[in-house]
Amino acid sequence: MEIQKEYPMTQEGYNKLEEELEYLKTVKRPEVVEKIKVARSFGDLSENSEYDAAKDEQGFVEQEITKIEMMLRHANIISDNGSKSEVQLGRTVKFVEIPDGDEETYMIVGSAEADPFEGKISNESPIAKSLLGKQVNDEINVPLPNGNEMRVKIIEIS
Repeated sequence: MEIQKEYPMTQEGYNKLEEELEYLKTVKRPEVVEKIKVARSFGDLSENSEYDAAKDEQGFVEQEITKIEMMLRHANIISDNGSKSEVQLGRTVKFVEIPDGDEETYMIVGSAEADPFEGKISNESPIAKSLLGKQVNDEINVPLPNGNEMRVKIIEIS
């Protein structure tokens, strides 16, 4: 029997996925179906680039719908236990790089809702793995993609 991966996420992330799924099903899917109808009306499908593009888009939309449905079905909503004494899923952590003092702040979320541009990093990322379970004032080494390490000090958990 296959073991299904769980997708840890915040309630906010779960709600966002539900909204995206609703959009794909109620807006995007009908748009693509209409594009296919229009492209079919052009005649010969063997040399119809509009038809090919619409079918490709349909495949992408259906794949996204399936992926999101699976993620929602296997979602594990992160509950807030109230403790802000250590870094855990759903918490925002602020740290400073040593020795140059650059400050960074990230919320640690499940991979399903990770968005580095929004300051949300996956719990599966090297930096999050290094931070999880640590406390304020802990200094840790974070592995970098180039094989080096970055030393950081946690200054706040919220």
